[in-house]
Amino acid sequence: MADIVNPQITDAVTQTNVKILGDAPGMAMASLFQATGQALGNAAHNATAAGVNATTILQATTTQGVALLYGVDTAATAVGITEILGANKSGYP
Repeated sequence: MADIVNPQITDAVTQTNVKILGDAPGMAMASLFQATGQALGNAAHNATAAGVNATTILQATTTQGVALLYGVDTAATAVGITEILGANKSGYP
């Protein structure tokens, strides 16, 4: 039995294979560019989120530090006034 394939079928298969091989480099580069763009977008989002979180923490730390500085002066004044007025004879606040 002779293995004869219609020439139109072999031509169609050959053209399909050539098209796939021709499209492969462009598809690979498109996939690479898309993955790189997604990674850079994620990196920018992470950097923005880290900056927002750092700002919140730094503002809270600064507020607490300023409150501590004001509180130290107030506490020292209160202890001094208490000692001057003689309310605490033991010497301890």
